[in-house]
Amino acid sequence: MRQLELLAPARDIQVGIAAIDCGADAVYIAGPQFGARQAAGNTVEDIRQLCLYAHKFGARIFVALNTILYDDELEAAYRQMLDVQDAGADALIIQDLAVLEMARNGIGNLKEDIRIPLHASTQCAIRTPEQAIFLESLGFSRLILERELSLEQIRAIREAVTCELEFFVHGALCVCYSGQCYLSEKIAGRSANRGACIQACRSRYDLTDASGKILVKDKALLSLKDYNLKNRIGELAEAGITSFKIEGRLKNISYVRNVVRDYSLSLDQLVDKNPDLYERGSYGKVTGGFVPDTAKTFNRGYTELFLDGKRGKWAAMDAAKSMGEEIGTVTSLNHDKSVLTLRFSRRSTAINNGDGFSFVSKKGDVCGFRGDVCEGNVIRCKSIPDIFPGAVIYRNISAAFERELERNSCVRMISVKADIEFCHLESGWSVRVSAESEDGRMVSCTYEAGDQVANNRERMLEMIKGQIGKNTGMYAFSVRSVVESDDLPFMSASFLNSVRRDLAEKLDLMPCASKDLLLRDIRKVDKGVCYVPQKKTSYKNNISNRLSETVYLSCGAGSAEPAYELDHISDAELMRTKYCVRYELGMCPKHHGCRNSGPLYLLNNGQRFVLNFDCRNCEMTLSEA
Repeated sequence: MRQLELLAPARDIQVGIAAIDCGADAVYIAGPQFGARQAAGNTVEDIRQLCLYAHKFGARIFVALNTILYDDELEAAYRQMLDVQDAGADALIIQDLAVLEMARNGIGNLKEDIRIPLHASTQCAIRTPEQAIFLESLGFSRLILERELSLEQIRAIREAVTCELEFFVHGALCVCYSGQCYLSEKIAGRSANRGACIQACRSRYDLTDASGKILVKDKALLSLKDYNLKNRIGELAEAGITSFKIEGRLKNISYVRNVVRDYSLSLDQLVDKNPDLYERGSYGKVTGGFVPDTAKTFNRGYTELFLDGKRGKWAAMDAAKSMGEEIGTVTSLNHDKSVLTLRFSRRSTAINNGDGFSFVSKKGDVCGFRGDVCEGNVIRCKSIPDIFPGAVIYRNISAAFERELERNSCVRMISVKADIEFCHLESGWSVRVSAESEDGRMVSCTYEAGDQVANNRERMLEMIKGQIGKNTGMYAFSVRSVVESDDLPFMSASFLNSVRRDLAEKLDLMPCASKDLLLRDIRKVDKGVCYVPQKKTSYKNNISNRLSETVYLSCGAGSAEPAYELDHISDAELMRTKYCVRYELGMCPKHHGCRNSGPLYLLNNGQRFVLNFDCRNCEMTLSEA
């Protein structure tokens, strides 16, 4: 039986709790420092409280410590590792191999035990069996694979290693191979590997040929649509994926609720269809709440990227922001462009006061506005200078759906089965109630029920099942069995309720059983079995401190080139990607039979970058021109 884990993002404790309530089996969150999203740091105390909540359901908390580190940061990073471990974290997500070395040997005079598993971040750019074997041999319990992989490539990695495999299934896509994009560092001195990416791939560029001729003007030429693999969960599980990861540690609480609920329902369906193969990675059933709809949540349009090993239209170059769902077309405007009349794209469309809308102006800019008063097919709002008749209107915020998400919260409950047995003694009735939670906790209590016999035996039995079989706290009780006798004692509803509450309190005193999580003790790894796929490392290995250099050298690398952030190489590839601008524009010599254009150039704000095309590997690179 293989566990399937839905892994949700959390920018803070409130979002983490909401994700667990909506069905997440695990949550990843950053600590105070060294997370790959600088704007999403959290205190150790908040992580402790989130761990306490998650562990009630056997859910797990993974802490992202996945930036590269400089030498003067190593001790602080090690202390943070110890702090989040003490707070109850279940794993660390890391990029820098210095973290692994510190977990094994400490640093300086600090040599306390790091016992929790280490997960190799997607920032490690894991996309070949050789890379996977290397990282597993170092002691990683889980590998978070590159997003641009196909099912065939995932299967090849699965066959090569025995550790857990994690894969992104939803959310924003970096255009570059993870951990190897240096464009932000080049442009602004803000490193993506240090959590400070400026998202240069969402910027607008002109595209020119070698002669300077402008081929495309002012488009987000490197911006991709968002990932959505909800319909491919079964194939990913069959290929060997254990953890299904949702991107979004900067997303708000409504986004996380909506997406987590949608994918949790899909995982439940997969488990229900294959009960002998799979089970969920935590406990508790989610009930009530809203009907999820990811079309109503932030997205740039959806893609399945390279999952089938084929190219498609992956770009969101017209709108790097969320456009939302198409609503209709503007048919008329008043004189100051504050009243819009629409022709709806679908008859069933309904718009509401407070909805957020967007459109693409004639200049190609994405413009947004709020519908203050929406009646029928008419929107009244503040004046919109760039709106025009014929503009296609999208809704990127549904006020009604946001209210539904907030008003109808999901409830997650642990199932508890109760067994009741009566014994009639000379002194009166004795009632023994035993309870077993779905995670295996067992409690029992014996109560004196007096000597009064129930006048109506059937009604008393119905009352026992009804009162014991209610919800209390986080527990959904039901009566599994009643050992009956000819008579039953009379018991009041308040007495039965107190029995149920007593059982719940006793269950609370026992920790919820956690399902097995793969643990490789990195302190016992035989480094003799480790090897690096390449004997000479490059700046793409992101070696930024003495400890990560030590790891590579001890594993057979003949030399260790410093990270790009330390030694800006003039001819470095700033980006390598499966995405191809020529293919997106119908200019590919291989797929479209077009004449080879040679290198192309991106221009933005006086800066010029060259695009080269590695057609043999079907990849595109970006470098400084």
